[in-house]
Amino acid sequence: MGSITLEHVNKSFGTHAVIPDISLDIKDGEFIVFVGPSGCGKSTLLRLIAGLEDTTSGVIKLDGKDMTDAAPAHRQLSMVFQSYALYPHMTVYGNIAFPLKMANQPKDVIDKKVKDAARVLNLTDYLERKPRNLSGGQRQRVAIGRAIVRQPKAFLFDEPLSNLDAALRVNMRLEITELHQQLKTTMIYVTHDQVEAMTMADKIVVLNAGRVEQFGSPLELYRSPANRFVAGFIGSPKMNFVDGAEAAKYNAHSIGVRPEHFTISRTSMPGSWKGTIGVAEQLGSDTFLHVHVDSFGLMTIRTQGEQEFHHGETVYLVPDATRIYRFDKDAQSLK
Repeated sequence: MGSITLEHVNKSFGTHAVIPDISLDIKDGEFIVFVGPSGCGKSTLLRLIAGLEDTTSGVIKLDGKDMTDAAPAHRQLSMVFQSYALYPHMTVYGNIAFPLKMANQPKDVIDKKVKDAARVLNLTDYLERKPRNLSGGQRQRVAIGRAIVRQPKAFLFDEPLSNLDAALRVNMRLEITELHQQLKTTMIYVTHDQVEAMTMADKIVVLNAGRVEQFGSPLELYRSPANRFVAGFIGSPKMNFVDGAEAAKYNAHSIGVRPEHFTISRTSMPGSWKGTIGVAEQLGSDTFLHVHVDSFGLMTIRTQGEQEFHHGETVYLVPDATRIYRFDKDAQSLK
């Protein structure tokens, strides 16, 4: 079992509340992603769960048992950090086996667990290598292997892919997702990358200034954002926002339209917004157009790939009336 419950958890440094008040219920076996901008408190929240930081107030329960004041070693959680933190003088086998040796496990048990973990992570052929002879992705898998052999109730990942290049990030993202499907163990993953959050998570916790803005599945957050912050943070490219008289037409303080929810044309259409293309990013499968719209400012439009739009062209945009998001003066979503 690996359920984790937070009840009114608060963390303050002096008079500054980093985590003002958070309550969450994470079920056994779920893959949860904490996402938000830098400084929003996501790593601090993960460290509170791990026991690496003390709570100021509130309760943290693991499988229903109060572990708020328990030492990290007693929580049966394994943490994988941004830094691999491997011992350079040890082989891959030695690095993965290290926590088991520290726990005085029998040699035959250690050998079986290390080889089982290596098989799951495709490291069997690298067990005798030193970390300096591994790629970044392989080193990260070794760090994950060291966590796996402890057979924890939950894995905690603190931005584990941020040191990798773009291609390796994609590969490791898939590997960690597949690992979760194999192990069926609770995982909490911290990232500032909302694409990682959307592609990996069963549920996402969107954090802003230490507060939970919304907690739900990726598609729930995409389709029904609770407020303008979530609407702007979830989705890539980000949502376009319009205030003023245009928003008032929809009985809202502001409206939002995702880049993919526009019709674009070179000829004027009823209800269209006239604009001029600034930059056209032609990616093959998609084309992203950055359009300077009269009165509204810069807007991002996503259209089909291989479109022959160019800098300086005049275009007309029509938002899909059924996909317009409305927000009140407090930036909360209107139904």
